[in-house]
Amino acid sequence: MLMKKIFTALLHRAGDITRAPVGSAAVSRSSVSVTCTGERRRVKQRRSPGWEALSWEERLADTVTPLWRLSYGEQLKWKQEQQHKILLQMTTVLDACNKRELTFPLLPIVPSPVRDEYRNKSTFSINRGVDGNPKTVGFYIGTGKGRNIVCVHGDHLLNMPSKHKLVGRCYEEFIRASPLEPCILFHDGGHWREITVRTNSAGSTMAIVYFHPQNLPPEEVSVQKAALVEFFTKGPGAVCQLDSLYFQESTMTRCSLEESPYQLLYGEPHFYEEILGFKFRISADSFFQVNRSAAEALYTTVAELNKACEKATLMDVCCGTGAIGISLSSRMKKVIGVELIEQAVEDAKHNAALNGIQNCEFLSGKAEVVLPKLIPSLCSDGGLMAIVNPSRAGLHYRVIRALRNHSDIRRLIYISCKPEDKAVAEFGRWHGFSGSSEKTLCEGWVGSSTMLVALRMQHEV
Repeated sequence: MLMKKIFTALLHRAGDITRAPVGSAAVSRSSVSVTCTGERRRVKQRRSPGWEALSWEERLADTVTPLWRLSYGEQLKWKQEQQHKILLQMTTVLDACNKRELTFPLLPIVPSPVRDEYRNKSTFSINRGVDGNPKTVGFYIGTGKGRNIVCVHGDHLLNMPSKHKLVGRCYEEFIRASPLEPCILFHDGGHWREITVRTNSAGSTMAIVYFHPQNLPPEEVSVQKAALVEFFTKGPGAVCQLDSLYFQESTMTRCSLEESPYQLLYGEPHFYEEILGFKFRISADSFFQVNRSAAEALYTTVAELNKACEKATLMDVCCGTGAIGISLSSRMKKVIGVELIEQAVEDAKHNAALNGIQNCEFLSGKAEVVLPKLIPSLCSDGGLMAIVNPSRAGLHYRVIRALRNHSDIRRLIYISCKPEDKAVAEFGRWHGFSGSSEKTLCEGWVGSSTMLVALRMQHEV
């Protein structure tokens, strides 16, 4: 019986979005999946024939936006075919004999609302450029392991707004005039690190500069911060018209707010973005989908998938700043969001209050710790449903077990940005085929269909 109770709907990645509604499956529990791509991720560099003959700009475009040479229709076709292969791989987890057909519908991709310059967040690195200058701001080609990294300007990239490119160029001008060296490898010294640029649809711009203090005294660090402010407010960088300038002293690749808080050097502490009529506060480290228009498409699709469970209690797992839960709040009895990053939870609470929403509650902590305690205490009046939107690391097995073991959860919507990796690995656990002694009390989930949603729509994989 368990083989018949299959979770036939796991996800899809980069395409655009389907509009077709999902019918209810004739089973006791069902799940549907959508996929999206959010933050910038490493793309395996696929060197085409004649790579060495290409310009540096073409090499970078092939690395960052591998599909840029294809027409948009060809891109969508390629993505659809790739996701079909991934879903077939998942299907064989359940039926090793079935390697040619999907046992559930894979719906077509709807074209993206925005195709160029759609990123609202870009991070520029520092390294040796084509001319050998170590104070070059751009994007990497090559690998540290191969000792062949070259930093190339991204002015020609199709997915990045011109405002981001302008800030990156101005930051390069600033560090080239600075007496301090860049921090390329921590153990080699240096100070100036990458810069992150965030924008919203209203044109507000935030820049976050990362700096390694090494052994500089606090007074000297203050001098550098003052120089940054002078450059971006009164100097050549004033052309960027920054609304916010942040500074973080970081002695490691990534620092938590507790280890090294963001320091506001100039301007407003936040800006706001509007999604489906709701306002959301964006902080320096807030997670927010990189494509606003596609995020609206994603949340609209989730609402359509959830029509059968309206007025139920929604558990929004890995909720970030609460965008999905808040956008569904008017259709739900209650929304409970769980998120690891404390600042994101604070933003989610602020966003709910900002929009006058009173049926949302947001909890801070690891989902694998919070959920096993939370789920048994929830009242099932009106039903329970769950949305999971994990990072690329995937879901902890305790989260999967907690959701599977609660028989009152009638629907699960799984959003994935990397189905070819962690989603495939987790597929067996949702069915109870974990290959381990993990204890499950309920039968496996049953899927109804797979949706295709992508936030990195054109040119990217």
